[in-house]
Amino acid sequence: MSGGVFELLDLVARWIHVIAGIMWVGNSLLFNWLDRSLDSPRGQGQTPEPLGTIWLLHSGGFYYVEKTLLAGTHLPQPLHWFKWQAYTTWLSGMALLVVVYYLGGRAVLGDATVAPLSHKLAVLVGVAAIAGGVALYESMQRFVAPRAPRAAAIVWVAGLTAISIELTRLLSGRAAFLHVGAMLGTIMAANVAHTIVPSQRALVASVAAGTPGGAALSARAKRVSIHNNYFTFPVIVLMVSNHFSGIYGHRLSWLLLLLLVAAGVAVRHVLNVRWKFQQWKAALAATIAVSVMALYAVMSFGAATGSNAVENSSASSAPVTFEEARHVIDRRCAACHSEHPSDMTFGGAPVGVMFDTPDQIVARAARIRERAVVTRTMPPGNKTNITDPERAILGRWIAEGARR
Repeated sequence: MSGGVFELLDLVARWIHVIAGIMWVGNSLLFNWLDRSLDSPRGQGQTPEPLGTIWLLHSGGFYYVEKTLLAGTHLPQPLHWFKWQAYTTWLSGMALLVVVYYLGGRAVLGDATVAPLSHKLAVLVGVAAIAGGVALYESMQRFVAPRAPRAAAIVWVAGLTAISIELTRLLSGRAAFLHVGAMLGTIMAANVAHTIVPSQRALVASVAAGTPGGAALSARAKRVSIHNNYFTFPVIVLMVSNHFSGIYGHRLSWLLLLLLVAAGVAVRHVLNVRWKFQQWKAALAATIAVSVMALYAVMSFGAATGSNAVENSSASSAPVTFEEARHVIDRRCAACHSEHPSDMTFGGAPVGVMFDTPDQIVARAARIRERAVVTRTMPPGNKTNITDPERAILGRWIAEGARR
């Protein structure tokens, strides 16, 4: 298929993925909020022994919500389930991985500058990471957590750390971050499909049979539902991380990845306990501040190795002319970044960036430096084989004022 077809498939799958993800995350946050905000029963409801009730105000009306296990009561109809948002999010997300990384080549999966893997082997690494992470989580939750929840959590966090580090050592930075996010998203979807929905089916069957719907039927479902709630913020930040080359292209990208995950979990936790923690606003501000400072500290540590090399070389080098810089851009960048690209992998110039005229090149000088010299994430996977001396030429030209 042509690059244009893959671009259309990318757009459609991404559109569906974002919409379904918003619905799924919204449901998770809403029901978690409800469970933590329900008032003790006061005899207002129609079903026996409610577990809690709450009044809500939204869209010009009052809503009364009651949580119950329907002990000895007929099963109400219709009964609304919440599952297709999760399934649609996961299916569209996997479609994106296939279209963007596995088949379409719209983004670099294996990066020769990171590890000398063929495309097929890189795909195998990505799929194995997702499957391995899911298998580790499931084994911990099903066999270890019921007896030793702390040990299960320690093993799972250690496994997540190891998988994250290895992915950044085997795949391109963008692909590594997205595959960790895909792994967590797959675990969330699996929790819905293999634990939450089956537990709900058992609860419905129990009520339909006229027997009490005991809390034991939903205990594990609630536990993994809380896990999903904590995974939401890390998954979101990993999904959008592909826009930030300074993070995924950093030499300590694995540490930045883990910091992003930890920050997301920490912020989610503060928001979850805010109903019983009076100082939650200060705690939230402190959590965000510490997370940002930690990220900044790691990003600043050795981040500018490429630009430092350029600055050191510029002291003893003659000024770089625009013609020299443009020669490098024509050879190494214009295959994609042109109104009429010769490489049609992306269907057109990526994000509309073109280097056909001097004005276009000069206008993007700062971005050229960031991507080609500092983070070295362009060309993607160094597919055009740009050399270090050529990167130095670009860096020196920009450092000297990016003159025409």
